[in-house]
Formats: sequence, structure tokens, C-alpha cells
Amino acid sequence: MKLLYYIPPSNDVFNEVKEACISIWRQYDNTYGYVDEKINRIKSIQNVEDNIMCMIAMFDNINITKLSKLLSKEAAIVVYERLESVKSPYSYLFNS
Repeated sequence: MKLLYYIPPSNDVFNEVKEACISIWRQYDNTYGYVDEKINRIKSIQNVEDNIMCMIAMFDNINITKLSKLLSKEAAIVVYERLESVKSPYSYLFNS
């Protein structure tokens, strides 16, 4: 049986998380093109397997906290459940 972590969410939730991730990256200085690199990578990600979690994994704990506050309750629950399925220490951030 496949862990929930590896099962893609609805397209609506995926797109919400994608847009929130991009908005967080846009807050940073792009002097060396690092931000563009991250945003372009996120834009190319499709809603398959654990790709929603791959976008989240690009962040440190500070930005994961920011992300948790940007998401709707529905999207936060989806992320929480996936993080819980692999016993991630970050799951508590999405369970509020």
C-alpha cells in the first residue's frame, strides 16, 4: 500500500500550494538568479506522485512556517496528512 505522502492531491490544492510557494520565493533577492531558478522549477512541476511535497521540501523551516499560514484550511489539511503519513516533524505546522 502506498503512503499518502506519495499520492497526489486534487488539482485545486496542488495549484494553491504551487502559487503559495512561488509567492514566498518572490519575496527574496534575485541578484544571482536563484529565485528565478526555484520559481521556474516550481512552475514546471506537475501534480503527480509526491510533487506537492517536493515543492515544500525546497524550503527551510522558516519558509515552511510562512507557507502553512498562507494556505487555506483544506490545503493545510492535505499537506498535514501527507507529512503525518511519513512522521515528519513539520506536520504540526499545518495542523492548526
